[in-house]
Amino acid sequence: MDRMLFISMNAAQQTMLAQATNANNLANVNTTGFRADLEQFRSMPVFGEGLPTRVYSMTERPATDYQQGSVQSTGRELDISVQGEGFIAVMGKDGREGYTRAGDMHVTELGQLVTGTGLPVMGEGGPIAIPPAEKIDIGADGTISVRPIGGAENELAVIDRIKLVKPDLQNVFKDQDGLMRMADGTEAPLDATVKVASGTIEGSNVNAVGALVNMIELQRKYEMQVKMMSTAEENSAASARMLQLNG
Repeated sequence: MDRMLFISMNAAQQTMLAQATNANNLANVNTTGFRADLEQFRSMPVFGEGLPTRVYSMTERPATDYQQGSVQSTGRELDISVQGEGFIAVMGKDGREGYTRAGDMHVTELGQLVTGTGLPVMGEGGPIAIPPAEKIDIGADGTISVRPIGGAENELAVIDRIKLVKPDLQNVFKDQDGLMRMADGTEAPLDATVKVASGTIEGSNVNAVGALVNMIELQRKYEMQVKMMSTAEENSAASARMLQLNG
């Protein structure tokens, strides 16, 4: 009975972890540039003294879904979406460089270019600062040009270039803060082949219908494991009664 109880209890716990990952994906269905987390179960033997007598399930996040989300036109001069593969380099809250697909940017009161979540956007020499300007233009290669206050219509000055990168996705992982980072701890180099489209943003790549269906399936799996634990308890009680009668 203990084996049955152990297996069902462990399966219920791991199903709850998978449900948490799925719920996080569903909660970010409207988050700009969000990349869904994938989850899977696999069997793991329990090692100890003697031969393994138990096998438990383990939930793991094998990868991140890098498929492109839907692109929406906004008309804002500071909104950009990465075309195809690639990322926008930003500085995380911990000071480390990270990578995102969220291109909903704005300029702070101090003139710093940041994402919608307040992360500084990286340029060729560090975080990008925007001087007071009447117009800001972002080119397909990430080049930022501004028209100074009081300047002529055709008077544009290049001030920096957004750091756009395209690392090998096999060497990239999704960190705890939601940013992509290099697995070896290095910083990805600027890639001139990455292009962006101004006036558009990329939404989340989470399929809301698929996430809801997965949530129902995981709930049913959890209920099945709880029922199995209840059955194990009933079997144990029945066995105890039989031993009492035989005694």
